[in-house]
Amino acid sequence: MIRLLREIPEARAVPRRGLIHLYGVRKVYPGRGVVALRGVDLTVGQGEFVAVVGPSGSGKSTLLHLMGALDRPTSGDIYFRGVSLRSVANLAAFRLRTVGFVFQSHHLLPVLTAAENVEVPLIARGVSRRQRRKRAQELLARVGLAHRARHYPGELSGGESQRVAVARALANDPPVILADEPTGELDSATAAEVMEVLAGLHVEGRTLVVATHNPEVVAAAERVIVLRDGRIAAIRMQEGRG
Repeated sequence: MIRLLREIPEARAVPRRGLIHLYGVRKVYPGRGVVALRGVDLTVGQGEFVAVVGPSGSGKSTLLHLMGALDRPTSGDIYFRGVSLRSVANLAAFRLRTVGFVFQSHHLLPVLTAAENVEVPLIARGVSRRQRRKRAQELLARVGLAHRARHYPGELSGGESQRVAVARALANDPPVILADEPTGELDSATAAEVMEVLAGLHVEGRTLVVATHNPEVVAAAERVIVLRDGRIAAIRMQEGRG
């Protein structure tokens, strides 16, 4: 069961061992005249599983993009392990070390095999070919796809492609996994397979933040952040969790 705790800004109910902190984060897209986030305060704890929910246009994807340093806030600040992302000159290098992304569409490169897609982040880190191949095989085995390593995305099912995307997100062993509607394009059975993989990462101690409309994903989380119109409207804790 999900229990509504309070309708106040999230910073007043932060978890212990904070890993990511957002203070007054606002994001405006001036070309589109859109205010996506309106002063969000949020702390995500080390090893926590957080679900972010809300209607389309509420700011879920923008929130994940800012947390993962894919973009910078218009105002406010984001800290990772006490370091302001505003002070990080090379966000691409930060992302490679720190964050694994899983999107609604798997975004696999069609001209590369499953194993080669997993290797892409490792190439960016300068890992040797031999080590890349070994790591890719290990990760594909972990998501149950060792037998599909040499197959191209066009030869994989939707669920298999998304599990390859999860393996790719793990390539550089990041402490944080950010997933934006990872089950949104999958049927219920396939979504459950992908969710099982993601939940396993949390059990291992990895921090997991998932934007979702899927009630089963929400049920697996320790804490739920409800966004409306770019603001945190509610905080929900799972009974017996957290």
